[in-house]
Amino acid sequence: QVQLVESGGGLVQAGGSLRLSCAASGITFSSSVMAWFRHAPGKERDLVAAISGTGDHTYRSDSVWGRFTISRDNAKNTVYLQMNSLKPEDTAVYYCAASRRDWNSASITVSAYDYWGQGTQVTVSS
Repeated sequence: QVQLVESGGGLVQAGGSLRLSCAASGITFSSSVMAWFRHAPGKERDLVAAISGTGDHTYRSDSVWGRFTISRDNAKNTVYLQMNSLKPEDTAVYYCAASRRDWNSASITVSAYDYWGQGTQVTVSS
């Protein structure tokens, strides 16, 4: 059974930082593309960042470029999202996702992901 368990969300003031973690089990983690998505009320679920199994390839959306960093520790089956310089518009539920497919151009689309975590709330106050 695949499980993706997020942690690290919370309430932070604008300009602050948070680090999200996602612990995976039930998948071959080192060969899985991992990603973070977010879903704000009234908006679509958007890709924030993605990382290939080896970590050689990463993607970050324009909205978080220069502020957020995705990384992974394959020895711990964990993927991270370091979020700095947080803004109120970063407020959303953040979801961890895993794809069974190799890294390719589709890795930045929602449809590429097979497994999802339960989400963790991030709230940035102004």
